[in-house]
Amino acid sequence: MIEFNRREFLRTGLALSAASRVASATDARAASPKSLNSPTLAMQTLVTGPRERLLFDFGWEFHLGDTTALHNLGAGDGLGAFSKTGTFKFAMESFDASNWKALDLPHDWAIELPFVNDPALENHGFKPLGRDYRNTSISWYRRIFVVPAADLGRRLVLEFEGVFRSAMVFLNGCYVGRNDSGYVPFEFDVTDFLNYGSDNVIMVRVDATYGDGWFYEGAGIYRHVWLTKTDRMHLGHYDSVVRSEVKHGHAILMLETRIENESGESRKARAHWSIIDAEGGQIAHAVTDERILRPGESQPFDAQTTLNSPALWSPDSPHLYTAVVTVEGDGQIIDVEQFRFGVRTVEFSADRGLLLNGRSVKIKGTCNHQDHAGVGTGVPDRLQEYRVNVLRSMGCNSVRTSHNMPAPAWVSACDRLGMMMMCETRTMSTSPDGLSELETMIKRYRNSPCVILWSMGNEEWVLQNSPMGERIVAAMIARSHELDPTRLCTAAVNGVYDKGVALALDVLGFNYNLDAIDPYHVAHPRRRLVGSETASAICTRGIYSTDPLRNWVSAYDVNHTNWSELAEQWWQFYAARDFLPGGFAWTGFDYRGEPTPYGWPSVSSQFGIVDTCGFPKDSFYYYRASWGTEPVLHLFPHWNWEGRRCEPIKVWVYSNLDEVELFLNGTSLGTKKVPLLGHLEWQVNYEPGTLEARGRGRGRTLIATRETTGEPATIRLTPDHSEIRADGEDVVIVRVEALDHSGRPVPTADVPIQFSISGAGRFRGVGNGDPNCQESDQQPMRSLFNGLAQLIVQAGREPGQIVIEAHSGLYAGPALPRAQLVVTTRKVDPRPAVA
Repeated sequence: MIEFNRREFLRTGLALSAASRVASATDARAASPKSLNSPTLAMQTLVTGPRERLLFDFGWEFHLGDTTALHNLGAGDGLGAFSKTGTFKFAMESFDASNWKALDLPHDWAIELPFVNDPALENHGFKPLGRDYRNTSISWYRRIFVVPAADLGRRLVLEFEGVFRSAMVFLNGCYVGRNDSGYVPFEFDVTDFLNYGSDNVIMVRVDATYGDGWFYEGAGIYRHVWLTKTDRMHLGHYDSVVRSEVKHGHAILMLETRIENESGESRKARAHWSIIDAEGGQIAHAVTDERILRPGESQPFDAQTTLNSPALWSPDSPHLYTAVVTVEGDGQIIDVEQFRFGVRTVEFSADRGLLLNGRSVKIKGTCNHQDHAGVGTGVPDRLQEYRVNVLRSMGCNSVRTSHNMPAPAWVSACDRLGMMMMCETRTMSTSPDGLSELETMIKRYRNSPCVILWSMGNEEWVLQNSPMGERIVAAMIARSHELDPTRLCTAAVNGVYDKGVALALDVLGFNYNLDAIDPYHVAHPRRRLVGSETASAICTRGIYSTDPLRNWVSAYDVNHTNWSELAEQWWQFYAARDFLPGGFAWTGFDYRGEPTPYGWPSVSSQFGIVDTCGFPKDSFYYYRASWGTEPVLHLFPHWNWEGRRCEPIKVWVYSNLDEVELFLNGTSLGTKKVPLLGHLEWQVNYEPGTLEARGRGRGRTLIATRETTGEPATIRLTPDHSEIRADGEDVVIVRVEALDHSGRPVPTADVPIQFSISGAGRFRGVGNGDPNCQESDQQPMRSLFNGLAQLIVQAGREPGQIVIEAHSGLYAGPALPRAQLVVTTRKVDPRPAVA
């Protein structure tokens, strides 16, 4: 037990003083409504108290190995390998890992593997993982660390946020435990296995031979790892929760937690709650009665307090509060934790759709997988924020976590930036594993105001048609309501709405099938509905003529699969019906795997409204015009059509103004009224020069132009931030373009660019959004695709400058001058980490 003064704790920690070790994710700026530029994202510890939560991401070693390598490591040599504790020599300090690769987490080793033309690998992005690829499907991670002697007597827990997939954890020669889910966090109490005051060796075997889904899932320890130290009497894991009831201008907060006594003696305990606003001031508190907990006993502790005139969370104003929960006994603070929460009301109505804080709000949503160009599933926290902001910039206000429990950094970004969420579990099942996945997801994220629906799963073809499906989902929903009585449950159902899964749902999710929705609503007027998955329009960024030989799809909104709809079709349908709360377009981002509509050599999907880098396709501006509040005028295609003089080119405009007039080289081609939630179209005979659109409405005139450019002459590097944090985690995301001699971006450029990084940062990954590109994401070279590429660079842990240089590689045209970009990394107090 550590003596801890509450008044000093609140003054130095919760007032967010300059002396506190505060990361940007928990400072007042990050908790305010419009914090769009905070450089680091996940919830941090405000002060050092009786609980320590240490980041365990730095200084790992990695070995990619097959079954032969496993035998060489001394694992599985015989049937009795697991018969004795402490005998695994590969998990001891004497093991020679001198030839292992040094790396930091998060890490996805699949992104480093070559592409393999095997039809069995198509949906997973043609990466060699599976039973036929043992050499590349199993890997090992190793870390040596010291636990201070002073920690003897405390409780130490090792927590993994996500490992894909089957993880076996060894510590100091001992087998500690196993986890098979690729998406759910898991933890092990390692108190008894540690060496106190000396070195410890952890070894994690990760086996990605089997997958959880039918899409690219990566491989490795791809989310954060933490080491948490507490007293033997402590708060239960994910057991603290704030529920709010808003009425008459105030919010009643129902506060719940659980205290566990794992010490060997009976001890007194009570729970104290402090509610902190965005400016760091305590605005409410509550305390429970003191009780005695016997050894091994766990008890719930409940309290209640009130917020007067609460700031309500919404996409427009994502106000957050911080709850600090302390365990007190015998005049001491024994344990403390904190988390963010929001106050808001959510109601799904059968005739009015979604009511958020009593107001009708349309879900303008996208479904998203979790991988990104350059890094695969090992996405840094800052990149999670970048992805949310890309979606927000087109007017998107909701995401669906397809099809699994999301990363904490993604949920945190949605909380802070105002992105509603349909949070989906991976497995629709009441098996022990299936229910455990669901329970963990709900307990982990039930304090997040962004979550408005729990999803029980996606398109379960057998269960949709079976009474078994109704029973399974009914049991899952009953358990969901026990853990979180404030939210309703849905599932993504495709085509079967009168039996099975559909019958058990609080809110029936429609995947596609627009023609079935109106008849269903007429027959079932009291049922609440949502568009759980819509659109699935397909296109390639910057391509304006479908070419099956090149696996390209035109970027005009004219292409979709045989089960889906165009962007304009689905949104016009949902926008016109008050009883529909809106829906989630498939997908926001392109993603690896499921290379629809083509197979090899395509390695990623083409469903996205933005590509795998987050570069907008033209349909992005349809959604911005339809979903956003700012005036929009988007003209396409580009105007580089060498060899096509006098040929007709289809010209489209997306706008939310009243009318648009089109000009070619100064000559008007006519004015057209902008249709509601539609587009404008002209046929224009190509002549080099300037294509110009002038949009009028809302009391203003906007101008958009497309010019015929010259050949690439220079390289431009544009960072998303000119300064990042020197914490070993933050990243700068660099937009790479080729410009002509007049300084104009060349929209058709395909120049290969080579990069070098020096100074206070390191290379993290590259991409270009080309669904057919098989260049390595992990080599500092990338060809531009239709004028663009992306470079991701990660900060080191010392302040300084990152120098990024780019030059044209093996390029048929004239060599382009070397371009240079300097990014500053500033000194910060990093997240506390394991040494």
